[in-house]
Amino acid sequence: MEQKEPKKSLTREELRKAQKKKARQQEREVAATEEQERPEKLKWRIRLIPIWLRIIILLAAMVIATVAGAMVGYGVLGGGNPMDVLEKETWQHILDLVNKE
Repeated sequence: MEQKEPKKSLTREELRKAQKKKARQQEREVAATEEQERPEKLKWRIRLIPIWLRIIILLAAMVIATVAGAMVGYGVLGGGNPMDVLEKETWQHILDLVNKE
């Protein structure tokens, strides 16, 4: 009768290497199947709002906020008519007060 050789026990390091190798192989298989199922990606992202339009919207919002802030400051805090902020004479009077010599 032939005697079987006893199985050689693996060290912890050898077991870890074998597990890592098996995990890498499974990852490759999963990546390969996903690659086959996935349609080609678009190179360029399609933007809903173009960058140039975003800049224009931002500048318009800044102008509106500035005018609204001036109206609140002049009308509510200053006690005047908020619509007077839009008149040239009001700004000329303010500049005369600031640049008074």
